[in-house]
Amino acid sequence: MAHSAVSKTIFFLDPASRVGLQVQIRETIVSAVLAGRIQPGAQLPSTRKLADYLNISRITVTLAYQELASQGYVETARRSAYRISNNPPIGLLATEAMPAVNNAIDWPAKIRTSFVVAKQMSKPLDWRRYPYPFLYGQMDPSLFDLNAWRDCARRALAREDFELMAGDFAAADDVQLVNYICSRTLPSRGIRANTDEILVTVGAQNALWIVTRLLLRQGTHAVCESPCHPDMSASLLLSGARVTAIGVDKEGLPPINIPADVDAVFVTPSHHSPTGATMPIERRARLLEAANEQDFIIIEDDYEFEMSFLAPPSPALKAFDRKGRVLYIGSFSKSLFPGLRLGYLVAPAPFIREARALRALMLRHPPGHLQRTAAYFLAFGHHDAALHRMRDEYHKRHIIMAKALQREGFTIAGSSAFGGTSFWVEGPEGLDADLLMAELRQDGVLIESGSPFFPDANGPCSFFRMGYSSIPRSNIDEGVARTRARIETLLSWPTPKK
Repeated sequence: MAHSAVSKTIFFLDPASRVGLQVQIRETIVSAVLAGRIQPGAQLPSTRKLADYLNISRITVTLAYQELASQGYVETARRSAYRISNNPPIGLLATEAMPAVNNAIDWPAKIRTSFVVAKQMSKPLDWRRYPYPFLYGQMDPSLFDLNAWRDCARRALAREDFELMAGDFAAADDVQLVNYICSRTLPSRGIRANTDEILVTVGAQNALWIVTRLLLRQGTHAVCESPCHPDMSASLLLSGARVTAIGVDKEGLPPINIPADVDAVFVTPSHHSPTGATMPIERRARLLEAANEQDFIIIEDDYEFEMSFLAPPSPALKAFDRKGRVLYIGSFSKSLFPGLRLGYLVAPAPFIREARALRALMLRHPPGHLQRTAAYFLAFGHHDAALHRMRDEYHKRHIIMAKALQREGFTIAGSSAFGGTSFWVEGPEGLDADLLMAELRQDGVLIESGSPFFPDANGPCSFFRMGYSSIPRSNIDEGVARTRARIETLLSWPTPKK
């Protein structure tokens, strides 16, 4: 195959990609070999010719070829010439002998349980290209110390650490991470726990799923908040338990409304999702009293307490628990970055033993290298520094956002008393938040409809959530104004008084 033919057949670089040019070249060659577009022994273009063809530096091509040679994918033919290795480190498939797949199976009939039971929140993966992303739970990369994270990742690859994390943890967790959670994270929430009372999970949702599997089944009774996070309501529904949703007020879930025959109560006392309501100390005490009197377990999802810039956060509900009735779920996904998916469950040791056994059947354990990297990041103070930057910046965005919503006549139906990163907004009567969310994309605006938080509601939902963790301060006013303008095109809404 001629050099030019190889170039035109497999090579295309995207200068706008976040992936470096060297990496793109390596990925292109490996993919071509895997797909059989280049056979073993085929000569590659010289570094000079390929660089000229792609209009890039020759050293970029040379470094890419050298890396592939060190990995065994290519080999030196003569001087600066390269060819595909005769024995590349991949298994080649005889694709000609593989018959076409006949998709004749009736999968709906074969699948015994459907897990698509709740309306999911819509978050486009390309949200960064929108100028006004009011999406909750996304991060601003400028507030995160990526160099520090890279340093911690490199430390986690030191020989001693690597030998530990490369092995099978069985059902165990990274000792350093558990010790940090035990000695630093939990005490900051007023919680005391031993290491055998902590289980590392793949985010808070993984912990929630484990808890529902262990506590609930058909014939049991669970209570959740209304509105309720769709992932929580889906987990409860799939448990087979009878579920009672209790409406929250400005102080969260009212304990007086809990039925008498309850087995488990799921609450977010520090920061209700999505309204941001915080349960005061007096109501937390009444909830614990009710748990003792009625013999039910409380599952506390304690997220976003770190974003406390308006007032200090209240101690966790579990901090007041003296009977071991509160199972505590925490997460680093909000305070570090959402893609981390690293959380923890705190509960009495007998419960953790069962939870660890169940987790082992699901996913063995969270990745060891990720746990150790996070442990270093926390221990070296990078986490605390990141939180300081976030609180300072989010406070400024909170002020701008609150003024913008008020100026445009929006009704703020909920926001965290201590800070947080979002506003829960009630639109005018007759508004369909699902339709508004879809229409706003044409204006470069992303919001979240509130309908997934009301799974049993009939008719359109007028509530929606607007987050400010990922939108620049300079874009908030215009984004809110565009939201107001789009609502005016959907229905009649009186102009607010300036």
